[in-house]
Amino acid sequence: MVEAAEVIKIVKRDGPKGISLIKCKLVDGNHKILERAVIGKIKVGDFVYLKETEMEGVQ
Repeated sequence: MVEAAEVIKIVKRDGPKGISLIKCKLVDGNHKILERAVIGKIKVGDFVYLKETEMEGVQ
């Protein structure tokens, strides 16, 4: 299942392809904050769609 998440912080930018380590909060009201690596241009406030959200969660 795909879930939407809003980027709340960019932790680190690295590499020639623009890999960013981000913290994002799920939009569905679950209050999970996840840390993910994404490729491409991204900024705080953007929305990303995550395929796997059951693996981790920091409350």
